[in-house]
Amino acid sequence: MPARQSGEAVTVADTEFNARGVRIERFLRSVTHAGQVLIKDGRLQLLTSYGREIDSAPVQSVHASKPWFTDGDQALATVNGTRYRLTLGQRDAAAKAAAPGAANRLLDAIRSARGHSPKG
Repeated sequence: MPARQSGEAVTVADTEFNARGVRIERFLRSVTHAGQVLIKDGRLQLLTSYGREIDSAPVQSVHASKPWFTDGDQALATVNGTRYRLTLGQRDAAAKAAAPGAANRLLDAIRSARGHSPKG
C-alpha cells in the first residue's frame, strides 16, 4: 500500500474509530467545537476542525473513561498527561439520534485497540 501524502483524506476502512464534530476541552477551556477523534494504527489522535493535530499518543498510554457526573455523550481522556473532555455527537439533534452512545463506542474502540475485549 503506498504511503499516504500529507493532507490526503483518511478513509473509514483505515480507522478503528472516527468521530467528527467533537467538542474538545482542556482545563475547562474549549480547544475546538468541531474537532475529530481518530484511532488508527494503535494511536489516538485529537484533531481540530481543520485537521491539525491537538495531541496524539499510542492507545496503550491513553486513559479514557466516562464521567460519572454527566448524562451526555461525553468521555474523559488523558493523552500525554493532559486531560481532555470530549463531547461526542453534539452537532445537532439528528446526529445525536442517529449515533447514540458515541462515547461508549470510543471507549470500546480504545479497549479493542489495546487488545482487550469490549465491555458489554
